[in-house]
Amino acid sequence: MQIIPAIDLIGGKCVRLSQGDYSSKKEYHDDPLEMAKRFEGAGITRLHLVDLDGAKAKKIVNADILQRISSGTSLQVDFGGGIQADEEIEKAFALGAKQVTGGSIAVKNAGLFQAWIKKYGSEKIILGADAKDRKIAVGGWEETTTVDLIPFIKDYAAQGISYVICTDVAKDGLLQGPSVDLYQDILKELPGIKLIASGGVSSVKDLEELEKIGVYGTIVGKAYYEGKVTLGEMAAFV
Repeated sequence: MQIIPAIDLIGGKCVRLSQGDYSSKKEYHDDPLEMAKRFEGAGITRLHLVDLDGAKAKKIVNADILQRISSGTSLQVDFGGGIQADEEIEKAFALGAKQVTGGSIAVKNAGLFQAWIKKYGSEKIILGADAKDRKIAVGGWEETTTVDLIPFIKDYAAQGISYVICTDVAKDGLLQGPSVDLYQDILKELPGIKLIASGGVSSVKDLEELEKIGVYGTIVGKAYYEGKVTLGEMAAFV
């Protein structure tokens, strides 16, 4: 299982939110590049970088940080937040992102997202399938749709998507354990996808449980920043 640490950006700093609520923002570090280098130094190879300012602005805001991390480390960066147009996805790749995650765009402009899958291929485009009560949530999770999660993923798998990041909004940032049952159900229906679990990790035990059910990767955010999972423990999975 891949361990994928997360760096969420607001105002150029490493922050975490709880359940996507911007008013719950907590700052952890003012130099994202230094944080990325810590992960790299532990032998971790991937990074989930989210431009929360960009998600609000609907365009990339923290471009300089994406570029600094991409050029200053060997980490494979998957980047998300605010990528809503062709010029934005082109910019993300030009700045060094290895993969781009599309969430709201995959719901609100399916035609454009499908065009990106065709143009860039399944290795470079990740489907961000965020869910609340197994319904797709969009717009920084402020809006829950009537779209059922598993059929949504199935539709995109049929169009070539192989990487899926699934966040259970109810779990995110609360350190109360991940949605293991949800991920098991997704993998039962779609055994061929590379499912990346996100949200709720609170201990190494959670990571071991997710590895056991066969997820491709797990994103670790608040659990690391709050000292619930150490760098050494994350590195042990590499």
